[in-house]
Amino acid sequence: MANTNRNTEELQTALGDTLKTLDRILQEHRVKLKSQEVGTVSYVGKGIVHVKGLSTVKYDELIRFPGNKMGIAFNLDPEEIGIVLLDKSEAIQARSEAYRTGRVLDVPVGEELLGRVIDSLGRPLDERGPIHTSERKPVEREAPGVLERDPVSIPLQTGILAIDALIPIGRGQRELILGDRQTGKTSIAVDAIINQRDKNVFCVYCAIAQRSAGVAKVIDDLEKYRVMEKCIVVVASGEDPPGLRFIAPYAATTMAEYFMGQGKDALIVYDDLTRHARAYRELSLLLRRPPAREAYPGDIFYIHSRMLERSTHLRKEYGGGSLTALPIIETEAQNISAYIPTNLISITDGQIYLSPGLFQRGALPPIDIGKSVSRVGGKAQLPAYHRVAGNLRLSYSQFEELESFARFGTRLDEKTRRTLERGRRIREVLKQSKYDLMSAPEQMVVLISVTEGLFDTVPAHKVDDAEKAVRKVIREGLSVVRQRILEGEKLNDDDRNAILQAAEKAIQPLLKREEESEQKE
Repeated sequence: MANTNRNTEELQTALGDTLKTLDRILQEHRVKLKSQEVGTVSYVGKGIVHVKGLSTVKYDELIRFPGNKMGIAFNLDPEEIGIVLLDKSEAIQARSEAYRTGRVLDVPVGEELLGRVIDSLGRPLDERGPIHTSERKPVEREAPGVLERDPVSIPLQTGILAIDALIPIGRGQRELILGDRQTGKTSIAVDAIINQRDKNVFCVYCAIAQRSAGVAKVIDDLEKYRVMEKCIVVVASGEDPPGLRFIAPYAATTMAEYFMGQGKDALIVYDDLTRHARAYRELSLLLRRPPAREAYPGDIFYIHSRMLERSTHLRKEYGGGSLTALPIIETEAQNISAYIPTNLISITDGQIYLSPGLFQRGALPPIDIGKSVSRVGGKAQLPAYHRVAGNLRLSYSQFEELESFARFGTRLDEKTRRTLERGRRIREVLKQSKYDLMSAPEQMVVLISVTEGLFDTVPAHKVDDAEKAVRKVIREGLSVVRQRILEGEKLNDDDRNAILQAAEKAIQPLLKREEESEQKE
């Protein structure tokens, strides 16, 4: 009986303490009123909606719809606002409510995204579970100012001889890749990504309205060559709303900028900006913006320039990181003077043009040296290239002019015939199989061999074998010369002589076998 009374007293005491705590909380509680601006959907279209009532909404502000669907305020008209949807519009109907969020669109950033395949909003597409990042940044950011930028001087080796020798790309540069459909534009960009696997460069591949099979092939190649763990793949498929296709390259740039802000080097590939421009044209026409040339809106130049200007090489006091951009553009009927290609050519620091004619003749990669240019030039090359690359471009240009002239059957002197023979071998040397990437020392030994006439006695159909033989020389020997090239030192005459002697020795067995074969015939 005593225990029962004691338990009852303890229960009453605990209950009294609880009531006192609740009274104190209620007395301290103050109701906070929060205003929320609500609009009403007046029109629903394909990828866009019109909303009335959000009189104080700001440009690019996120708008929330029922079902947690999101959109971006694009048109701010007096009577209504035009909103670009980031989700499918099936759940949104006329008279649905729209709410302001007071924030702009942002995406997750960080090293947690490496190795993942995501959409334009940072949502995983690879079925490997959620992505947990500690930081988010807006997709639209101001480009670094002029005083924050450093000159482009460090090379970004692509592993492709024709590019690294004749159209060099530097870290922080913007180099356009353009050409007709199915000429190998994506292959060059993927080769450049794969060549960074043993370098401290983080890569972002942004696929805009590409075929799913093509994107899956790129991802498979990145995994096959063990570079996926240093890559982020951002995918906006053709089935996605045009709003997601439009923001995809901006989101990818923000993710790549994170590494530049950490003082690291990053490479981003936009594949391709032709489809991005078409997505923006689709949105603009749906929102009834005034069309201009080729039905594109008047600010089509600005949507690409404000994105590509974010790629740069920062000064050391701002971290010293870099972001290199490889935008891709598809031309029609080799027309590089069309509207979108000329816009991108004027924005970027050079272009790599892929010729359908070279592609059909089997000269892969089909890079047209005459129409391709790097406005950074030799400043973005290792010093060892400087003495060789100039002679190579000159020799190749002379060869192309003479070759077209020689087709008329004109009798040629001995000097002209030698120029033609060397030009044909240079053209064979510049051919390179997909994923057969060459290191800087391998490129140097091939360039020195061909420009010094070492390949002149090699039959044109055996140049590929001779090239493999001299590449093996630098891989398995000449360690001192190889190290000097990688450390950015100039090659002296002794180095060049050592390369020529070793290369000549390597191709002698090939020439001997060819001579024996001719004698037997």
